[in-house]
Amino acid sequence: MKNSILLSLILVSAFFSLKSYSQQSKVNSGDKKYDQYAYINAIKTYEKVANKGYKNEDMFKKLGNSYYFNSEFDGAAKWYGELFVMNTNVEPEYYYRYAQALKSTGDPAKANKIMDEFNAKFKNDARGQLYQDNVNYLDKIKANSGRYKIEDAGINSKYSDYGTFVYKNKIYFASARDTGNFSQRKHKWTGEYFTNIYDADIDADGNTSKVNKFKSGLNSKFHEATPVFTKDGKTVYFTRNNYVEGKKGKDANKVTLVKIYRATLENGKWENIAELPFNSNNYSTAHPALSPDENTLYFASDMPGTIGQSDLYKISINSNGSFGTPENLGKTINTEGKETFPFVTNENEIYFASDGHPGLGGLDVFVGQITPDGKIDDIQNLGGDINSSKDDFAYSIDPVSRRGYFSSNKDGGLGSDDIYKFLETKRLKCIQELYGVITDAENGTILPGSKVTLYSNQMEMKNSAVADASGRYSFPVECGKSYNVRAEKEDYTTKEVSITIEKTTGKTELPIALEKATCKVTVGDDLGKCFGIKMIYFDLDKSNIRTEAAIDLEKILAVLNDNPTMKLDIRSHTDSRATFKYNEALSDRRAKSTINWLIQNGIKANRLTGKGYGETQLVNKCADDVPCTEAEHQENRRSEFIIIAL
Repeated sequence: MKNSILLSLILVSAFFSLKSYSQQSKVNSGDKKYDQYAYINAIKTYEKVANKGYKNEDMFKKLGNSYYFNSEFDGAAKWYGELFVMNTNVEPEYYYRYAQALKSTGDPAKANKIMDEFNAKFKNDARGQLYQDNVNYLDKIKANSGRYKIEDAGINSKYSDYGTFVYKNKIYFASARDTGNFSQRKHKWTGEYFTNIYDADIDADGNTSKVNKFKSGLNSKFHEATPVFTKDGKTVYFTRNNYVEGKKGKDANKVTLVKIYRATLENGKWENIAELPFNSNNYSTAHPALSPDENTLYFASDMPGTIGQSDLYKISINSNGSFGTPENLGKTINTEGKETFPFVTNENEIYFASDGHPGLGGLDVFVGQITPDGKIDDIQNLGGDINSSKDDFAYSIDPVSRRGYFSSNKDGGLGSDDIYKFLETKRLKCIQELYGVITDAENGTILPGSKVTLYSNQMEMKNSAVADASGRYSFPVECGKSYNVRAEKEDYTTKEVSITIEKTTGKTELPIALEKATCKVTVGDDLGKCFGIKMIYFDLDKSNIRTEAAIDLEKILAVLNDNPTMKLDIRSHTDSRATFKYNEALSDRRAKSTINWLIQNGIKANRLTGKGYGETQLVNKCADDVPCTEAEHQENRRSEFIIIAL
C-alpha cells in the first residue's frame, strides 16, 4: 500500500512538474514576442496561460503593459489588478499605469486611491506631485468643458486614422487603411497595417471630399505619419520608421524606431528625403511641429536627457537649413510619463498630449503658455469635450476661425483611432485685445516705430511690439488681469501706464501720448524721473540686472556720457514686506549692482555713489502689518538717481 501511495505521489508530482514546465515554456514564448514589441501576439500567448490559473508577477506586468501600450485599458486594468493582488511592492510605473487604466475604465475613486499610494511611496515622481497639487482636477476639467462643437471629420475608416495637418484647403493625416496588396504587412505592436499619409480636400467649414493616398516618395512600406509643411509649401517634415533608400535601421536591440525626416519640393516632386541630423538609431524622434515663424521645430523624443517615456523638445532651424541643439522644454511640461504631439500657435500657446498631467485617463490634450523666455507655464486640461477616458491626442487649431481637429480612440468611433473636427465656441481663457495709438503729447502726431512693452502687474515682461505705420499697437491680454504698458521712442520720455482689463471678452483701448525729452535737471533732482524710470527691475529676491532694467540704465548711461562732470548717488528702496534686515541687505546689493553695471559700461567709479535703504524711506503708509494694495507697495519699491554734482 505504501509503495502504491508513493508511486501515486511520484506520478502526480511528475504530472504537475510537466504541466508547470509546459506553462513556463509558453510564458517564455510570450516573453520573446513581448521583447520584439509584438504585443498583440504576446497577449494571446500570455492569456492562454493566465486563463488556466498560472500566476506570475512578471507575466502580469507584461500582459498589462501589452494592453496599456495599445490603449486597451480594460485589459490593462484587469491584469495590473492581478499583479497588485500578488504584490504591491512594484515599480512606480505600475502604480501610475494601473491608476490611469482604472480612470479609463470608469473607476476614478479606485484610481485616486492608487494615486494616493503612488504619491506616498514615490515622493520624487512629478506625476504624484501634480496629482497632489491638483487634487480637485476633475472639478477643473469640468469647468473647462462645454466649449466645443465636435463632429466626425468624415475621413475615417475602420482602421487607425490620426494626426492631421491642414495646408492650402487640404487635410493630411496618417491611416492604416491600405490593405490592398500582398506586400502590405501588419505591425506586430498593434496588429494593424502600417500607416501611410493620405489627404482630402476641405472647405471653410471643415467638410471633406474623397480621401486619396498621398502619391509621393514620402510613403514607404513602413510607418509614415504627422506631416507638417512650411508656409511656402516647399519643405515638409514628417515621421517615419528608420527607413530611407530601401534600408532599414535598427537600434542595439535590433528594433526599428521612428525618426523625423525632411523633404523638399523639386519640380512638383518630393525629393531629397533625409533624416534630420539630431536623429539616432538608438532613440525615437517624432511628430514635428513648426513655430509660426518657422524658426523653431518642436517634437517628441525619448533621447538621452528625457525625463519620462517621451518628452517634448524644441530645436532652432538656422537660415541655411541647419539645426541648433535639441532643448528639452523642461519639467513644467514634461513628466515621468508621456508627452507627445505638440502644436504651437501664433498666440504663444502649445497644445500637446500627455498621460502624466492629471486627466481623464489615457492621453489627454493640454495647453500651456509659452513665455517670452521660452518656458512653459499655466498648463490646463482642455476639458471633457475633447478629452475622454481613452487616448485623445494630435490636437490642432486655427487661432482665427477656432476650427480644428484632434484624434481619439474614444468609444463610438469607426476604427481604433479616429479623427474628429471641432469648432471652439468659447475660449479656455477670457482674452481681450489691448490696443492703442502712440502719439506726440504736444501736437497729437502719431509715432510709428515706438517700442511698446507689456508687463504683468509684477513687472514680468509678457510681450513686446513696435507701433505700425499708423502708430498702433495691439496685445492679446487676459480678462480681469492688471498690466503695465511701457511706451518708448527716441527723443521722447518713456511712459508707463497701468491698466486693469475688464472681466468680459472684447477690446480695451489704451492710447499713450509721449512727451518730448526736454526735462531740465539740477543738483538734488532725481534723473530717473526725467526718463519716467520708477525703479530698476530685478528678478524676485535677486540683484542681477534684468534685460528691461538694462534698457532703462542705457538712458542714464547716455546722460552721464553727455555730461562728463555729472555725479550720481544711486539709492535703492524696497517695500516693507520681508524683514528689515533682509530688505536692507537686498536693496544695498541692488544699488551696488546698478553702480557696477554703469562702471562696466565706461563710467568712472568716482562719479558714482550709492546705498540701499531697504524699507527705511517709505513714501506712503505701507509699513509692517498695514493692509496695502500691490500698487501701493510698488510705490515704495523704487530706484533713485540723485544728481549730486554737475
